[in-house]
Amino acid sequence: MVERRGASLWLTHAGLILGVLVIVFPIWLAFVASTVTQAEIVRPPMPLLPGDQFLENYRKALVSGINAPVATMLLNSAVMALGIAFGKIAISLLSAFAIVYFRFPGRRVFFWLIFLTLMLPVEVRIVPTYEVVARFGMLNSHAGLILPLIASATATFLFRQFFMTVPDELVEAARVDGARPMRFFLDILLPMSRTNIAALFVILFIYGWNQYLWPLLITTDPQMNTIVMGIKQMFPSGDDWADWPVIMATSILAMLPPVLVVIFMQKLFIRGLVESEK
Repeated sequence: MVERRGASLWLTHAGLILGVLVIVFPIWLAFVASTVTQAEIVRPPMPLLPGDQFLENYRKALVSGINAPVATMLLNSAVMALGIAFGKIAISLLSAFAIVYFRFPGRRVFFWLIFLTLMLPVEVRIVPTYEVVARFGMLNSHAGLILPLIASATATFLFRQFFMTVPDELVEAARVDGARPMRFFLDILLPMSRTNIAALFVILFIYGWNQYLWPLLITTDPQMNTIVMGIKQMFPSGDDWADWPVIMATSILAMLPPVLVVIFMQKLFIRGLVESEK
């Protein structure tokens, strides 16, 4: 391996540092704005160092909020994101397992029907989906937020492709040992799929956390607002007054859960994306 030295190495590091600063600076400004008073924000120049209102602003956001307490909205978003992530993974694992290891008429047809649903995102089928949810009485509920979004053709495809790489000898050995299909699935396939599940969990958690259109459509109770909805509703319209410290504190709080998920699952996430042999 040739070690890079000289000006090119310094230019590479300078470019990386500059990129990090460009990304981090707006986040730093949002954090600073969440620790100062309203007067300090609207009076130029805006401070670049944190103020002394950190505890007060974050307490006000978590307990009172503007339309609803931020703690409640964070809980709703967490329930929705976890429900979508676990639901998609569970259904996709079972679907891929059935398609790969069971022989039944129309097996390939059913797989391609599942795959074709990629062309039908929520935005395309939102009206009939809303009607079904309303008829089942799931408006303003966590079930209504989660259930219409837990099917995933992408995850089913990815698990199918992985299961097809599992050696046939492993399947035969499990059959000789008397393992039933679900025992083979639970004891062999699931542990082997650990990194794939972790990578998909990170992606699907962020997908569920960032949902805006569907929660906006089916929730009318402020206590069922998700954090993404809450931030949007906090912004003023027209000449309305905005409590910018609380809005910035809410934005920082909304960013923390996805960031923590990525940080704590980073190794498994990377392994799940780059490993080709299990």
